[in-house]
Amino acid sequence: MSINNLIISPAKVVKGEGAWLESLDLITKLCKRPLIIGRSRSTKEIRSSFKKDLILKGIQSISLELDHDCCELDIQNAYLISKNNNCDAIIAAGGGKVLDAGKLIADLLNINCITVPLSASTCAGWTALSNIYTPDGKFVKDVTLKSCPNLLIFDHTIVRGAPKRTLSSGMADAVAKWYESSLTSITSQDGFVQQAVQMARVLRDQIFLNGNKALLDPLSNSWEIVAEGCALTAGIIGGLGGARCRTAAAHPIHNGLTQLSYKNKPLHGELVGFGLIIQLHLEEKNSNSQLPKQAKSQLIDFFSQLNLPISIESFFHSNTNSTELLKACKFACNKDSDIHQLPFSVNEKDIIEAIQSLQSLPTSSKIKINNT
Repeated sequence: MSINNLIISPAKVVKGEGAWLESLDLITKLCKRPLIIGRSRSTKEIRSSFKKDLILKGIQSISLELDHDCCELDIQNAYLISKNNNCDAIIAAGGGKVLDAGKLIADLLNINCITVPLSASTCAGWTALSNIYTPDGKFVKDVTLKSCPNLLIFDHTIVRGAPKRTLSSGMADAVAKWYESSLTSITSQDGFVQQAVQMARVLRDQIFLNGNKALLDPLSNSWEIVAEGCALTAGIIGGLGGARCRTAAAHPIHNGLTQLSYKNKPLHGELVGFGLIIQLHLEEKNSNSQLPKQAKSQLIDFFSQLNLPISIESFFHSNTNSTELLKACKFACNKDSDIHQLPFSVNEKDIIEAIQSLQSLPTSSKIKINNT
């Protein structure tokens, strides 16, 4: 039997109404001088309130607003600031890329990490992975960390205040766990992998059943199921199932599409969701079964209801045969890409063809990205 070194979950998870305040005593046990990092101006006030709450507990923190996505430039700057100020923990409060940056900085410094997702847009607050981007948001690589965060705080009151678009994006990212893991782990005999795949199926079903109500009523039980599923359960699946339960085609296509330039930058889950539709088209093309076609139709209907983009025009307004788009598809298919975990071969021409096939969808279903 082979040996697997699994990094499954944060040491502690506190979730629910008022989880931040409930966690203050736990934070005092982890640090005395943390660096609080974030990025968005719209959430800066939340981090300022965190700083005040920590002062009341005798914790003197330092604040840093990142300039870019999780990129090496910001990581190096935060690393030096933290080291020069003798910080003993990183508190990352923001979206997925802020959480990834915080985890990586803490990992490099070997200090405690506390993640506070301010939306349910990804499971980055949970995982022992960080995705690195260029300063202008192009995916570079992913980095496996030594551990998951020491503490994850998922405060319903705070997350409810995030834009609805972030929850829709989180749903696309979370349902991808099922479609990717069920494809790449089809021959696995590992019990943990099989259990993680079934967990991903249940998560997908819960999101399908509760997704619309979660968006309409953030005070409902549906919202709790969906938000926690996107931010927490999706992370459990990746931790329990390992690499086989994290990616197939949807995420590599996301990585490729980040190489494009955008007027209104898509969220992580929006690109993953579009990549997922492309994946199902590729499955349909390489299968004698009608199941991929049916799944693609179901997913397009669901994404349309959530105002998620389902065509390349939703992001990118140039000719889909452009050199730039071809380069993006080549990036998705580079020799180290997880897209090669698919049970059939795929190249950039296959992805281009799949993207073009979605242009024949009715105009009404081609949701445009906006900033709401």
